[in-house]
Amino acid sequence: MVTLGIEHLLASPPASLAGKRLALLCNQASTDRHLRHSRDLIMAAFPGQLTCLFTPQHGFFAEKQDNMIESDHMTDPVSGLPVFSLYGEVRRPTAAMYEHFDVLLVDIVDVGTRVYTFLYTLAYCMEEAARHGKKVVVLDRPNPVGGEAVEGNLLQDDCRSFVGLYPLPMRHGLTFGELARLLNGEYGIGADLEVVTMPGWQRRMLFADTGLPWVFPSPNMPNPTTALVYPGQVIFEGTNISEGRGTSLPFELFGAPFLEWQQVLTSMQGVDLPGCSLRPLAFEPTANKWAGQPCKGFQLHVTDPQTFKPYRTSLALLQAFMRCYPEQFALKAPPYEYEFERTPLDLILGDSTLRHQLAAGADIRELESAWQPEIDGFSEIRQKYFLYQ
Repeated sequence: MVTLGIEHLLASPPASLAGKRLALLCNQASTDRHLRHSRDLIMAAFPGQLTCLFTPQHGFFAEKQDNMIESDHMTDPVSGLPVFSLYGEVRRPTAAMYEHFDVLLVDIVDVGTRVYTFLYTLAYCMEEAARHGKKVVVLDRPNPVGGEAVEGNLLQDDCRSFVGLYPLPMRHGLTFGELARLLNGEYGIGADLEVVTMPGWQRRMLFADTGLPWVFPSPNMPNPTTALVYPGQVIFEGTNISEGRGTSLPFELFGAPFLEWQQVLTSMQGVDLPGCSLRPLAFEPTANKWAGQPCKGFQLHVTDPQTFKPYRTSLALLQAFMRCYPEQFALKAPPYEYEFERTPLDLILGDSTLRHQLAAGADIRELESAWQPEIDGFSEIRQKYFLYQ
């Protein structure tokens, strides 16, 4: 059985929290295995000590659908505490917010992908904690796509943004607590950081292996299968291909009105895409790209999560769309995540040359081989921060 960080904290409350004013970075997915919210658990375990809440992109209730849809500060209707939005007028917490507490507890469901912005909210909170002399305690949670596989190119400096601040691969294979340790140790943050671990979690575990209930951390992350495909399918946010927003299977469904099933599949023949199947279908998004228009596309079925390579699969699809539909396929124009000039797809891919290489017909396996030395370097670094073997 996996014990969540919040559960471990409550079972053995550290003496260092006695008498301290506490803040909690959370959203509606921050629950224990019995679906009790961490805010309620902390208020019961540390009476009178919780002073405020912070919440990341999508809002406290994960109700905001898309990027650059901001959330306002609010008052928590249950506790009456102030809730500071870190995806509204600010993305970096202010000094005034930090006057409310001594220790910031972090209990956030992450999905193991470089572009998921909760990671950068954590980084900004740690930077400000170091600046203002506050302690950060991360209550660890499982990486839903496991702690072994690492995939993709490392982020390049010219693609730094709120969907990528550090040279991480698209799929990093770390828990949120391990990520916090790596950022703190490798990139000069230097916060007073502690991680409350998860007894029972093992690196090979996918979310289905944990025995825990899935609570969606953002509106388009409805189930653990979404998390499995997301490290690749997220790249379609930077194009005019629907990534399935406005359907019941975001990121699993994708397509556009101009696609032709057999043309795409024929274009991809010979590309090794293990652990998945592309099932042709049509769908009609109710919102976002191509809303109300019939789209031809596919459902991406993960048949073997252990061998499935989400980033390779979606790069192969991206290359096929570029090759087959040079007139209809298009890149999304800025803005994207508060970047008003740079190409959104480049920010997501983390390398401004990659789309040009794909368009020129580069072999994806050869690209992966070229990335391998930097992946090996990252893998060596990340092992220094492992909390689980």
